[in-house]
Parts: sequence; C-alpha cells; structure tokens
Amino acid sequence: MKYPENIIELCELPIHIMGLIFYEKSPRYAGELAIEQLCKIHQAIQLVGVFVNEKLETILKTIQKYNLQMVQLHGMESPVLCKELKSKGIEVIKAFQIEDAGDLKKCIFYGNVCDYFLFDTKTPQYGGSGKKFDWQILSSYKGSTPFFLSGGIGPDDVEAINRLDIPQLYAIDVNSKFEIAPGLKDTSKLRRFISNLSLEPN
Repeated sequence: MKYPENIIELCELPIHIMGLIFYEKSPRYAGELAIEQLCKIHQAIQLVGVFVNEKLETILKTIQKYNLQMVQLHGMESPVLCKELKSKGIEVIKAFQIEDAGDLKKCIFYGNVCDYFLFDTKTPQYGGSGKKFDWQILSSYKGSTPFFLSGGIGPDDVEAINRLDIPQLYAIDVNSKFEIAPGLKDTSKLRRFISNLSLEPN
C-alpha cells in the first residue's frame, strides 16, 4: 500500500495485516507516506514493513517512525537479524523464494527466530513476479512455524486455496492481481475475494 485514500478504503474490509514496502527499488515504495496519513488505520489491522537486505538500525528507525507491529524480511537476512528484531518485541515474517522442495530446507535455520514464514515464487528479483509456484511443493513442509502463501494469487484462486489442507497455512498474501496500479488496490475485487475465502486465522 502507498496511497492514503486507498489505505483508508481498505480499512473497511475484514483484513488483518497491511503491508508497507520500504525497499526503494520497488514500484510500491511507501517511504514517502506521511505519518499522519496512517493514523486512520483501524486498530485491528497490523502494519507490516517490508524490507530487503536492510540494516538493523534502519529497520528499527522505520518501525518507530511508522509504528509498525511486524516486519517482513524479503532478502538474504540472517537468523541473527531475525532474532535481534524478535527480541525487541517485533513480530518477524521471513520470506523464502520457492521453486522446488529443496528451497524449504532453508527454513530450518529460522524456525526459532521467526513468528511466520512467507513462501513466494522464486524470481531474479525479490518477489513481485505476479506468478505462482507449484503449491504441491508445500506438502513437503514439515515445520511448525505458520506461513503466509504468496506469489501471483488472484481472484480465480479462491477455490484452490480453500482446498489446501495444510495445517501451517496461516494467511494469504495478495498483491499485484488486485491492483489498478502498483500500490493501488481494487477494493471491490478484494472484497469479493475475501468473502469467498474460507481460511480462518489461527
């Protein structure tokens, strides 16, 4: 999210987490948002800041500036960095790019230092491909850390998501397939999608 009016519109929907991207190379970069533009976000919605290979000091300053409750680390961040953030009371989501079952093995090193994982489609960049990976790969995931499903999810994927029988599946991360422009969401399209989704938060 990056447009104040659109952010306020989405606060009317039954969503639980809203992401702000603080990676300057992203077309959804939210670093220009004024703090007061976020004050109308409903208290039930958690704000997550998305970072890519950022320094701890910068992440902490951004957390304080925007009153973030969560961080999503989408680069090559170490377990040590995740542990540092978690020790400060910040909920940590660590993203992993998935192409085959072998990519899930990296999760082993992060299980004790992250609250959630996020599984996205492997790309040369850091996500944002708008493409799905093979969700059958997730049957190989045996960890206990709950995860977000991400990567090219669109309005037509509701039935397939509802059929997924994976206990660790915690949340659905939607983005480009619901956008009018980068960072500008189609509220009506999201409303229909959410109303047909049977996934319930744990």
